[in-house]
Amino acid sequence: MRVPHEWHKDFFKNSFYNPASPAAVEQAPAEAAFVLKQLKLKKGAALLDLCCGPGRHAVEFAKRGLAVTGLDFSREYLEEAAARARKKKVKLRLVCGDMRRLKFDREFDAAVNLFTSFGYFQKFSDDIRTLKGVARALRPGGLFLMDIIHGDFLRDNFRAKNWHDMGEYFHLEERTDSRDGMFNTWTRVPKDGGEIQERTFFSRIYDKKRISAALGKAGLKPLKFWGSFSGRPLTAKTVRLIVLARKAG
Repeated sequence: MRVPHEWHKDFFKNSFYNPASPAAVEQAPAEAAFVLKQLKLKKGAALLDLCCGPGRHAVEFAKRGLAVTGLDFSREYLEEAAARARKKKVKLRLVCGDMRRLKFDREFDAAVNLFTSFGYFQKFSDDIRTLKGVARALRPGGLFLMDIIHGDFLRDNFRAKNWHDMGEYFHLEERTDSRDGMFNTWTRVPKDGGEIQERTFFSRIYDKKRISAALGKAGLKPLKFWGSFSGRPLTAKTVRLIVLARKAG
């Protein structure tokens, strides 16, 4: 299966997909609390939310007294993040940019990348380039927490086709497995007979060994792993792979 090289530019639009669903927004405070428990940041510490999307976690971090910078390529999502920050009366620094081309230099005490906002580029070198940018953005000894789908779980529970009832529309997921990752096609079928929408994307699959190697190549040392935001140990049966890493120094 083939996908456009920059497929994400047409995928991450509110007209097709928004990661800040009501359910996701409801879970954000508990997820943010888990993240901050691991990062142990003091009030006023500088935190980078890489691929912050509509800002549901960034706002929670800011509410807890951190100086938060959210970066995302989607201006549409960033506008929603700004509106969410105004509503919650917190301050966010929002930057529109490509995660592969981070321009920060030793600016942050910690960084996060949540909700599987990684592994979308068809060149593995772009993933490493992104992680090196994160390492460069961190101060010596800075922490990086990443949350992605667990590759072991995906392999063991692979299904080529799934239908989901999303209320206003039916959602079809079709997957093709490859050695490097998965090609996915999402189809939205409105129940009211409206326009059917379809998008295809790529996601690289990471397990503990592979993400550890990638982080190490970028100068980030893995410290701990979890399988959920409740702190569940990472196993082949956990959907999430959450890793905490530290920059040398």
